[in-house]
Amino acid sequence: MASKAKTTVTFHSGVMTIGGTVIEVAYENAHVFFDFGTEFRPEIPLPNQDLETLLEYRLIPQLPGLYDSKLAGSQHDEENFINTAVFISHVHLDHTKMINYLDAKIPLYALDATAKILPLLNRNGTFLLPASGHENNFTRDIIGVAPQTEISVGEISVKLVPVDHDAYGACGLIITTPTAKLAYTGDLRLHGLQPENVWDFCQQAYHTDCLMIEGVSISFPERAEKSLSVCDSETELVERMARLVKNNPDRPITFNAYPANPLRFLEMAKKISRTTVLTADMAALLKELLQKDEHYYLNPGQITPSTLDPALEVAYDCLLKEPEKYFWQVTQDFENLLNNTLYIHSDAEPLGDFDPAYAKFIDLLEKLGIEFVRLSCSGHATPGDLNKIVSAIEPKLLVPIHSLHPEKLENPFGERILPVRGQKIHF
Repeated sequence: MASKAKTTVTFHSGVMTIGGTVIEVAYENAHVFFDFGTEFRPEIPLPNQDLETLLEYRLIPQLPGLYDSKLAGSQHDEENFINTAVFISHVHLDHTKMINYLDAKIPLYALDATAKILPLLNRNGTFLLPASGHENNFTRDIIGVAPQTEISVGEISVKLVPVDHDAYGACGLIITTPTAKLAYTGDLRLHGLQPENVWDFCQQAYHTDCLMIEGVSISFPERAEKSLSVCDSETELVERMARLVKNNPDRPITFNAYPANPLRFLEMAKKISRTTVLTADMAALLKELLQKDEHYYLNPGQITPSTLDPALEVAYDCLLKEPEKYFWQVTQDFENLLNNTLYIHSDAEPLGDFDPAYAKFIDLLEKLGIEFVRLSCSGHATPGDLNKIVSAIEPKLLVPIHSLHPEKLENPFGERILPVRGQKIHF
């Protein structure tokens, strides 16, 4: 007799908002979840970031049986699932921030690069939410796998397929059950340094029963004029940086960028005419992740990471006294910079106007006589490129998520649904 079991997809969070995506796919006694971050709502004055508080403010969903039982607010699993696993598509906080709240017995999977980056980003204990009974800089075990690896969870198969995003190690998921083939894009774009990854994902997701696709770029109204700070591609961004350096030969020039995008740092080091000097932490991340050696400096009181070559160290005083020689990353002690320094802010924290810290940061630089220049490049596919991705996949069902206006994305090849939080669909 043929099984009457169905595949269910439940949208626990991450719909009608940007970030905090948590989706569950279940078949018989197995279920998998992706991703495991929180919604980003800096305007909410949270008393703390405990599990109970995040649940109360609906920044994360209630997931019985998934959270660490030692945390107040966790609930026991009332359903009979024998096989459970969680997958994360990339390192950004809205996809990973609460992984330390996950029950330690539940396996957590990601591509190797993501598994390496997350502990490095959390080395100071300020990236992820802290785990119960551990130091703040603890990062729970992540099972790193090679690209194209397939993981079996009961009768559910999950394949991790690389895509291009402004977080190195990003992947989409191809999920197969006895009754359905599903695809989840994670976050992706076509204007980065590895667009071929996205086209490969599209090919593998072709004619999927359900495509769950991010829609960040369709969340906002199109502007009549493009912002001068926004670059159309990673290549354009680095080229514009190089021109700024070339056009200011005698001026101190510094920068900061998002550490989870190490390929941008490598492109800068190759294309900028001055010696690019990174913080020791960033240089250590490049060495660990990509086996690349770059010049670095130590912030006051910092000890040289053991993986770095002492011959590549540039003294902090040299950066201040001979500024015309260097293009260097600065993350703290801005008051030490020389007057008339040019500082390039390239998708670094604070991230933008939505963060209350952003205006304060700009005010600080203005008071210090430091010129602020912003150069950014989105990690998300443009509206036109989202349509190209949908056209390349031709999904039977389209589910736009991770967006304030998912209704703007159409499916000429089949149906479309705009799920609400907690909605379950069957295959």
